[in-house]
Amino acid sequence: MNATTVNEARPARQATQVSVIGVVGAGTMGNGIAHIFAQCGYMVWLIDTGEEVLTRAMSTIGKNLDRMVKSEKITSAAREETMSRIRTSVSFSSAASCDLVIEAVIEDKQVKREVFSSLDAVCRPATVLASNTSSISITEIAAWTNRPERVIGMHFMNPVPVMKLVEVIRGLSTSDATYELVRDLSVKLDKTPVEVRDYPGFISNRVLMPMINEAIYALMEGVADAESIDTVMKLGMNHPMGPLALADFIGLDVCLYILEVLQAGYGDPKYRPCPLLRKMVAAGRLGRKSGRGFFDYTTT
Repeated sequence: MNATTVNEARPARQATQVSVIGVVGAGTMGNGIAHIFAQCGYMVWLIDTGEEVLTRAMSTIGKNLDRMVKSEKITSAAREETMSRIRTSVSFSSAASCDLVIEAVIEDKQVKREVFSSLDAVCRPATVLASNTSSISITEIAAWTNRPERVIGMHFMNPVPVMKLVEVIRGLSTSDATYELVRDLSVKLDKTPVEVRDYPGFISNRVLMPMINEAIYALMEGVADAESIDTVMKLGMNHPMGPLALADFIGLDVCLYILEVLQAGYGDPKYRPCPLLRKMVAAGRLGRKSGRGFFDYTTT
């Protein structure tokens, strides 16, 4: 009997049996994921490598909840209850009590591999390990563990507390029980889960990144300035945000990385990153997080 058969023989955990969630990575996506799970009644371990990062994450969650109180979406009591459900840690050992752990670290294969290897070692055999990756193969991530049938993609959109979509990505070995668990949990978070197969860029970035890349080409070729390109897409296509502003919001380094994954994964030159995008990243103009990208954020 092989390892997969042994693991599948264990009773599958149901969404109603999940009570403790782990989130690894306390950046923008990680603190947003911790926020929504805690707000929906789950106990959360938010894990990162430094206390300073965790303190900043808790401050961000608190401020986001304050805005919800101010807009009367939640009560002050609900805010305090949500904050009380989140515990922070700098050790992977805290994930030992979790029923589901979601990785939300940077898009770097080596970093993610170290995270999943550590989680696989400390988590119970029945614990599901999910990745919030926006482009890296779930099948490959699963192969870094001894529980490939319990590894899945759970790709949230930014900002997590606001955006409804969750791409639920099945790797080659992801079991039906694992998929159903994550799908049901997504619904409990008041999100809309969409089942996606494991191909480079999944759906969201496979469609989005070529559009952003083409907008950058149009800018590089002098077809129009950045503001005009974004205005055409907002007013002409009813997009809430133009592609260049959206690239700044995502991070130009992240956009470049995803396009490189798409180009390598499909071997198709249509995904070739625009030279201007490479130049911007090389110059450190990464968008909102650096203060400057296609637009200037230093005065806002």
